[in-house]
Amino acid sequence: LTLFPEMFPGVLGHSLAGKALARGDWSFKAVNIRDFAADTHKTVDDTPYGGGAGLVMRPDIIERALLSLENPGRKIYLSPRGKVLNQALVKELSATPEITLLCGRYEGVDQRVLEAYNFEELSIGDYVLSGGEPAALILMDACIRLLPGVMGNEATPEEESFEPATG
Repeated sequence: LTLFPEMFPGVLGHSLAGKALARGDWSFKAVNIRDFAADTHKTVDDTPYGGGAGLVMRPDIIERALLSLENPGRKIYLSPRGKVLNQALVKELSATPEITLLCGRYEGVDQRVLEAYNFEELSIGDYVLSGGEPAALILMDACIRLLPGVMGNEATPEEESFEPATG
C-alpha cells in the first residue's frame, strides 16, 4: 500500500530478484492508496487525531485500500519507531505466504488504522526516511533472496554472516 506504486518493483525487477519475479517465484501488487480517496483532489492526509505537528495519512483511506485486498495476510507498517528488522525476522517473513506492506508518508499513519487492523511496525534502522517505499524495497529484497531457487545455491543463506555457525 503506497502513494507511489511506480517505485515498485524498482531494483527488485533486476538481477536475481528480477529473474525470480519473471519465473513467478514471488509476486507483488502495488496498490495506490490515493485511488481510494473520495474527494476531487484525492486528498490522503489530515491533521493527527488528537492534535500534533504535521500531517498523517488518513485512516479511512488506508482502510479502504486494505479492504480492497482479497487476502492481506500479515500486515506490516514500515516505521522508524518499529521493531528493528534482523535476519531471524527476515527468515520468518520469507516463509510467510502473504504480506501487506504499508508505506507511510508525511508524519506517518493515523494510529487508529494500525491498531484496528493489527499492523506490526517494523524499522530497517534507527533513522528516518522520506517514506516507507525504500524500506519496503529493502525488506522485500532481504526476504526474496531467501526464497527457494532465487540464489541458485541453496546452501548460500546458511553460510552468511548472520547465520549461527554449524558444526
